[in-house]
Amino acid sequence: MAVPDFQTLMLPVLRAVGSADSINSVELRKVVADTVGLSADDLAEMLPSGRQTTFANRVAWANVFLQRAMLIEPVKRGVYRATDRGREVLRAEPQRIDMKFLEQFPEYRSWRNRDDRSGENGRGGDIHESASTTTPLETIEHAVAAIDHELRTALLSRIRKLDPVAFERLIISLLVAMGYGGGRAEMARQTQRSNDDGIDGVIKEDALGLDLVLIQAKRYNPPTVVGRPEMQSFVGSLAGNGTSKGIFVTTSTFNANARSYVDRVPNRIILIDGDQLAQLMIDYNIGVRVTQTFELKDIDENVFEDS
Repeated sequence: MAVPDFQTLMLPVLRAVGSADSINSVELRKVVADTVGLSADDLAEMLPSGRQTTFANRVAWANVFLQRAMLIEPVKRGVYRATDRGREVLRAEPQRIDMKFLEQFPEYRSWRNRDDRSGENGRGGDIHESASTTTPLETIEHAVAAIDHELRTALLSRIRKLDPVAFERLIISLLVAMGYGGGRAEMARQTQRSNDDGIDGVIKEDALGLDLVLIQAKRYNPPTVVGRPEMQSFVGSLAGNGTSKGIFVTTSTFNANARSYVDRVPNRIILIDGDQLAQLMIDYNIGVRVTQTFELKDIDENVFEDS
């Protein structure tokens, strides 16, 4: 099953916390996961950023909302217990706890109204919309993912319009930014167009050039894909240049035959397709610039540990 939204998790979270005198975050997630019947794959699902699991994020935000309604309270760092109000709610055996349910508690309404007043045009965003199924962090991360998707699409469109020389130069700049050749531009070079044996660039992994990485870059437009023949030719070029390492980049994709062939040969070959190329350019700030930065902050529990 899919991970339930954070409002659906509110009742299981309160029940888990109310089942003991107190409970830590790790045990809380375990109890809730068992209660709602999540599989290992469900628990491994990540937010778009890849920094936190979807389940952990949703349990944490269910906890936050329950605390604002004074149904749960922290005992110490990462440990929680049900309040008298929380236990009273559990004794009433509600079928569901969600934001609409929490409206009955003045502390929750005060928190919600305070956030609403702090937002633009008198609103604090969608974090208190009763129909919301995503946590505030999920909303931000999905928005960032959508923006990145559009940026990747635009980047690929621009890359495919570059002339071959500029495209090869771009790939070498990216690989140097990623740390190949120790991140030093002088360790990489673009090959001459004539007699290059199908190789578009060379990166020295050590100062003496004892270990070389060869680069081939194909500026293809879909539906053209890179297949096994191109891979076989590239492997031959590696052998002809006395190295076993190579990076093959395309603005299109690699078909299954190409990928399976690379998996079987003893050479160490990295394949980078168009989507991955665009994402790497975003990650290493090649061909893009930062236009706006947001900081997300959290409580530093170390400051309050002994208070």
